[in-house]
Amino acid sequence: MADRFPPPKLRIALLVYGILWWVLMPVILIYLWKRGRKDPLYSQHIAERFGRYPDPRSGAVWVHAVSLGEMRSATPLIRALLARGEHVVTTHFTPAGRREAEREFASEIAEGSVRTVWVPFEYGFAYRRFLTRFAPQYGLVMEIEIWPRMIMACRAAGVPLFMCNAQYPLKSYNKDKGGLRATLLAGFAGGFVKSQAQKDRFAAAGMSNIHITGELRFDQPVPQANLDAAARVRADLTNGRRTFTLTSVVEGEDQVYIDMIRQSRDACFIYVPRAPERFDEVAGMLRDAGIRFARRSEFLDADLSPAGPLPDVDVLLGDSMGEMYFYLGLCDRAIVGGGFVTKGAHNVIEPLALKKPVIVGPHIWTIEYPATEAIAAGVCQLVQTPAELHRAVNDPVPVTEDQITAFYDDHAGGVARTLEAIAQALPR
Repeated sequence: MADRFPPPKLRIALLVYGILWWVLMPVILIYLWKRGRKDPLYSQHIAERFGRYPDPRSGAVWVHAVSLGEMRSATPLIRALLARGEHVVTTHFTPAGRREAEREFASEIAEGSVRTVWVPFEYGFAYRRFLTRFAPQYGLVMEIEIWPRMIMACRAAGVPLFMCNAQYPLKSYNKDKGGLRATLLAGFAGGFVKSQAQKDRFAAAGMSNIHITGELRFDQPVPQANLDAAARVRADLTNGRRTFTLTSVVEGEDQVYIDMIRQSRDACFIYVPRAPERFDEVAGMLRDAGIRFARRSEFLDADLSPAGPLPDVDVLLGDSMGEMYFYLGLCDRAIVGGGFVTKGAHNVIEPLALKKPVIVGPHIWTIEYPATEAIAAGVCQLVQTPAELHRAVNDPVPVTEDQITAFYDDHAGGVARTLEAIAQALPR
């Protein structure tokens, strides 16, 4: 690791950054307490956020997946690491990410090959405790997460820290260019990135030891039980209507989709909010709009079997987590949420895995890869306005299963490429 890092300007910024974290500690704890009133997991295991962990196991591979999307992208890679005999510690900042890890790896957690904990707060002492207790072989930070204390603590401890399944969205790249955030990228031991364009951006920002590995989500396992459950109820629930699943809908775009639903005739919709704390809010919006809907929790049991007669509704509100493939199994086509707010769209790969064509709104900078490629291949339709969305729903562009299969096969294999790249990138 180069002695020139960090440069003097960044050293000063890190000092100020550290002081701010100490000054803001009461605010941070109040934030967790307030979030904990809606989701109790936010305010649980607080000691872990300060680097105190019961029964750590040293020598793990460390995977940092801040929230739900990052954890899902990490899942196939973690499976491959476990198959090679590694044990894994996953760290998270949000309950959604932690719950997904606990759900996906429940048996491995029980047998001790996976540990799931909170990532430390940005304090040097907290990271020193974490790195001392777990002594990871190396760390993999999923997508693009830049935490200064994490980077500096790993460098000080000699733990190689890599960005994994990484992309540097053009909007962020242009904003960061020449700034301190971009400068921190040189602190990573390397990166495993999604495409040549991403490699070029990370390299221009100062990262070295970069490997093109593709997108891990193309290797995500599909839970067959979810698909079987969808097959059992699809005909009775949809009544032969064209059916669309709205995935990961975020705050700020609900009205676009509710207006679309009200204007669509002879269609059925599955409406899945991104965050569980929004389930009741979205239910209220649908009720106020006069839309006939039912909540998944009202008529399906824990095994996704009907608890009684299926309701005659136009919208099923997906008020559960970890069942996206069930909701996608019910539809003919998916509409990916996030595209009608500037924060950007979410994952298009899950519907494509089930050979479902995709519609996405104008803000795709967050999923530049593989959305741009999917649009070019004709398996993802980009709509710029609510009016275009309405036309896409009522007059869908034909997409064949062979088109989607060819696109998917062309982009699979990210796990194998990443494992090979890790072996090449680690210090010898």
